[in-house]
Amino acid sequence: MTDGADLTIGSRWVPGVKVVNWPSSRELLSRGANTYARLMLGIPIRDATAGYRAYRATTLRKIGLESVESQGYCFQVDLTLRTVRQGLRIAEVPITFVERTVGASKMSRSIVAEALRRVTVWGVTGLPDRLRRRR
Repeated sequence: MTDGADLTIGSRWVPGVKVVNWPSSRELLSRGANTYARLMLGIPIRDATAGYRAYRATTLRKIGLESVESQGYCFQVDLTLRTVRQGLRIAEVPITFVERTVGASKMSRSIVAEALRRVTVWGVTGLPDRLRRRR
């Protein structure tokens, strides 16, 4: 856990990262999804879909895990957004990400569709609050 952070994310998309043996299609999907989430949700996080994370117990209690309905990679975006909305501190640290050599990705069209749908809804419904905060 990074000092003072309520959530630390092992990020694939901050300076100092090394991504090994990942197909360009997966990298494009990940970068695109994270850019879309960052823009739609107004969050400063570079890798909201990352699964390598450390949460403080107090963070998990504050973000309302009992009401999480999202699944797949969208689950990671959901928890990131909840952490941001609580005003908690998130740190991203670079990792060396190596493509798996055993097993298969669980990525599917339905997972991508859920993430696209939920991030769009969260972005649109959260826009009035983000605009108010800017004023």
